[in-house]
Amino acid sequence: MSVIILGIESSCDDTSAAVIRDGVLLSNVIASQQVHAEFGGVVPELASRAHQQNIVPVVDTALKRAGVAKEDLSAIGFTRGPGLLGSLLVGTSFAKGLSLGLRKPIVDVNHLHGHVLSHFIRRKEDDDVPEYPFICLLVSGGNSQIVLVRNYNDMEILGQTIDDAAGEAFDKCAKVMGLPYPGGPHIDRLAAEGDASRFKFAKPHIPGLDYSFSGLKTSFLYTLRDCLKEDKDFIENNKADLAASLQRTIIEILMDKLDKAVRQTGVRTVAIGGGVSANSGVRDAVAAYCSGRGLKAFIPERVFTTDNAAMVAIAAYYKYLDGQFCRYDEVPYARVTV
Repeated sequence: MSVIILGIESSCDDTSAAVIRDGVLLSNVIASQQVHAEFGGVVPELASRAHQQNIVPVVDTALKRAGVAKEDLSAIGFTRGPGLLGSLLVGTSFAKGLSLGLRKPIVDVNHLHGHVLSHFIRRKEDDDVPEYPFICLLVSGGNSQIVLVRNYNDMEILGQTIDDAAGEAFDKCAKVMGLPYPGGPHIDRLAAEGDASRFKFAKPHIPGLDYSFSGLKTSFLYTLRDCLKEDKDFIENNKADLAASLQRTIIEILMDKLDKAVRQTGVRTVAIGGGVSANSGVRDAVAAYCSGRGLKAFIPERVFTTDNAAMVAIAAYYKYLDGQFCRYDEVPYARVTV
């Protein structure tokens, strides 16, 4: 009998539902919230209210596109954390209610595990997936981690940010430049038009495999401050070069520690995940790095880099096969490590 999983993702500002059958994706529906753009960042209360409005139609659409009746589900997977508590409560409560109504088990998913396991989402049976062990560079607005993945339920953080994440550096620097929220995609677009060697920004000297991006942010701000003293239109006249130089520096920081992790572990497969893995420069850098060293690279489709329920469904699928179900008294959590 087929295993059919409904995945629900509501950790931040995207409401998403997906359906997989035996590990193959049937549907993945995402409702994004535009209300946060005018505030320059996600407003938690507005996010949770939008999830309440979106979750029923999103789940209904996902089931219809998959051609699956809710009674045929094997289990319901949902993001339990980390994330915004109000947003997580909406998804968790909905999953529990649907589970009770259908008498189907629920499976709780760590959002970060979902990003790592997004490489196991298959659109057809023979799609290539990573072999264990592999290294995953997990980079997003809230996390920058190097994870050694020995199995779907055996992951070790080799290094992580000690302050800001890579995505946070992109977004905050973009905000200073007057770019719309979220700033990361705008930096990526402008970087393609700019001179990446134009500006030099400070790089951290952190021992081991940990990251730091706060110093880069400060260096970026000081550069703007000094230049604006001479030219009040400096940012407007140099946006592309600033974006290209910023992106180059962030990528160099990411790749330096990734290279060290690969050398230390001896793994032959490298994957990337999280929102920042949608960045063109990051994707190209990882692909070139692996190609030059004879490593296998797994770079996800962009739709699977941001918050989506397909990654929740695939993580729940593997837990379901192991009989790892969630109790109804379990509650969401805002913070956790892999």
